[in-house]
Amino acid sequence: MQNNIFLTLFVGQSLVKLSSVNSTNTYLKNQLSNSTPPAEGTVIMADHQFAGRGQQGNSWDSEAGKNLTFSILFFPDFLKISQQFLLNIAVSLGINDCLARIIGKQCKIKWPNDIYYQEQKLGGILIENGLSGANLKWSIVGIGLNVNQQNFNGNNGRASSISKILHQNYELPELLGQLCKDIERRYLQLKAGNQELLKAEYQERLFGLNQKRYFKVANQQVEGEILGVDNDGCLLLSQNGKLAKYALKEIAFIFDEQ
Repeated sequence: MQNNIFLTLFVGQSLVKLSSVNSTNTYLKNQLSNSTPPAEGTVIMADHQFAGRGQQGNSWDSEAGKNLTFSILFFPDFLKISQQFLLNIAVSLGINDCLARIIGKQCKIKWPNDIYYQEQKLGGILIENGLSGANLKWSIVGIGLNVNQQNFNGNNGRASSISKILHQNYELPELLGQLCKDIERRYLQLKAGNQELLKAEYQERLFGLNQKRYFKVANQQVEGEILGVDNDGCLLLSQNGKLAKYALKEIAFIFDEQ
């Protein structure tokens, strides 16, 4: 554990840097059982994750030392379980704030947990929650962001990185500090009750908003226009003039190369 010079109140002020770990989320979750658990805002980062996970159990492959793979601990006990998607919104906006300054406003938030530049994936978010009664007790926010990696193979054919877009490498510690600052700012907005502001900005930055897209639903290809996301975190589509809503595991984007 070390202290940092990040310009934050608490996110990233305690930082654990690991050369290799199975998953930063798993590592941080294990620390919660210690007699003295980590402080809120603790960040675990690793040069390499050999069992990194994405949403729905998908693997997250990242070239060692080239990208940011890290997890942040929050104690959002002010959120009810039914409000848990608000944390996703706040974190997604924080990441988008940071990347939009670096690579431009073509950086978008792809529902439910990805960060995209144009039609290419830059990163993803995996949030795991602990519960206490009807509220969240703790949340571990895992973030993987492609920074300096140039080559992507296999299922990563749609992936890109900051360096591929800018044609230059980016300093990982500097970027981590910026991300921590932006994520903290959005988290504090959420904690202060600015939910409607956050939801409105999230909708504005949604990948594919007001566009017709193809999706897979129950192993069938369907078409729909993306209208936004509701309070439960469900994707809202207009299909044949009717409103349809889909939860996380009910629908998946279809891209041309699939």
